[in-house]
Amino acid sequence: LDRAALVWPDRTAVVHGAVRRSWGETALRCRRLASALRRRGVGRGQTVAFLAANTPELFEAHFGVPMMGGVLNAINTRLDPETIAFILGHGEAQLLVVDREFSATARRALALLGRSIPVIDIDDPTYEGGARIGEADYEAFLASGDPEEVFPGPADEWDPIALNYTSGTTGNPKGVVYHHRGAYLNAVSNALSWEMGGAPVYLWTLPMFHC
Repeated sequence: LDRAALVWPDRTAVVHGAVRRSWGETALRCRRLASALRRRGVGRGQTVAFLAANTPELFEAHFGVPMMGGVLNAINTRLDPETIAFILGHGEAQLLVVDREFSATARRALALLGRSIPVIDIDDPTYEGGARIGEADYEAFLASGDPEEVFPGPADEWDPIALNYTSGTTGNPKGVVYHHRGAYLNAVSNALSWEMGGAPVYLWTLPMFHC
């Protein structure tokens, strides 16, 4: 991310509806997210949960959460409230960021969780409906972070970067921990296998909670 922002700051990083953001803008937003999470008390190795569609916010979370040492738990948006409540509890989520599209499901899951956690809303302008259930929206949360804050990166390449869950078809979902080394090698593998040239454009159709 830092290299993309340094070498290609003006090239397009994200296209979502009317939103167009460069790599320079995206890097600043991801640093703001990392800073806001740290200021909110999220520590290294702790989990930050997202219940969201393929939006710029979830894209930024894949950089911002691990940047400050957190572990991203992107939850399957097709799960029922009971299963989501189990995941939030089992994964020990410190904070939940939820898209308005899934606010009704999230509200029921939070009621089943048995403890209170901070909730931040994604107010996606491309979606009509739903309700804001959090204490603030994502943009206001970003504004509380410092884009100049410095983050050292993982202490070890085997540190966790993400926590993903199975759908729990035959019982409770099973948690799978992914590490920084695996994410890096997977990215290199994709670049080589797909023979990606300079400035590729990727149409993201697979749900981000699968990655």
